[in-house]
Amino acid sequence: MSDIETTAKKRALSCVQPSGILTLGNYLGALKNFKAMQDDFECIFAVADLHAITVRQQPAALRQQIYSTYALFLSIGLDPEKSILFVQSHVKEHAALSWLLSCNTQFGEMARMTQFKDKSAKHADNINVGLFSYPVLMAADILLYKPDFVPVGADQKQHLEIARDIANRFNNNYGEVFKIPEPYIPPLCARVMSLQNPEQKMSKSDENQNAFVSLLDDKDTIIRKFKRAVTDSDNKICVSEDKPGITNLIGIYSAVTGKSTAEIEAEFSGKGYGDFKLAVGEAVAEELSPIYENYNRFISDKAELDRMFREGAEKASYLANKTYKKAMKKVGFVL
Repeated sequence: MSDIETTAKKRALSCVQPSGILTLGNYLGALKNFKAMQDDFECIFAVADLHAITVRQQPAALRQQIYSTYALFLSIGLDPEKSILFVQSHVKEHAALSWLLSCNTQFGEMARMTQFKDKSAKHADNINVGLFSYPVLMAADILLYKPDFVPVGADQKQHLEIARDIANRFNNNYGEVFKIPEPYIPPLCARVMSLQNPEQKMSKSDENQNAFVSLLDDKDTIIRKFKRAVTDSDNKICVSEDKPGITNLIGIYSAVTGKSTAEIEAEFSGKGYGDFKLAVGEAVAEELSPIYENYNRFISDKAELDRMFREGAEKASYLANKTYKKAMKKVGFVL
């Protein structure tokens, strides 16, 4: 029996795709909260590698990214003794339940998903069925583990809603199987925008390397990227709708230092953008330095990561298999 079933805490689940190095935006928007959540919830975290192949991948690069994302989980403080950490493809029930749920999902529901439209435009040469139906796999990822909460950002709410809709429909058709999860908005959740185009969210897939900070950037690179961050022609350090660049930098500085907007505006009153950009860069570099050091230690021991993969998959499979078998029996399959 998994140790995670023996506590009375509410359960939370989150999955992260291993497509590109994770960024400061991923960290401040989600990953930093994951570590704190371990004390309040039964946590399940997955490297969602099956989702990565909706976009064509180089096999060697994908394999490395799976290891890298898992090592980053460990580097930010996720603890396999407190939480279940596993690789999605190592638990066969994810793909199996996805088919079951696909047969209980309407074509029109998938056609309305905004991310399918966005990704189709970006990858017009590979508009595959997986790209269309991956929200069903995402629903399977969630529903297998019966979480009470799923941490979501503004761009993920639609996926959780469709998972809830699919679960409700299945339960209504066949009887109670799936728990209906609620969205969880972490108390400290920063929305980090691009350093080069502050009207857009920071993205690891941005072609402009100066637009995002990787969790594996060294101190000099981080400071250089912040020095090059787009601001405006004014020189006043304050939050304002017409100053998206400097507002983004203030949000980042606040997230890594814990200082309020008012404290930051007072601290840099009368100072220029150059001073502020340098201060933000140094604060971010200090925040990410332990992650960078931990990562190099974890990624250098593939044998230990493989052992953790197996252990995490065993714990996850125990929970997933129970849910999957119950769903199959409800539909009428002979097991």
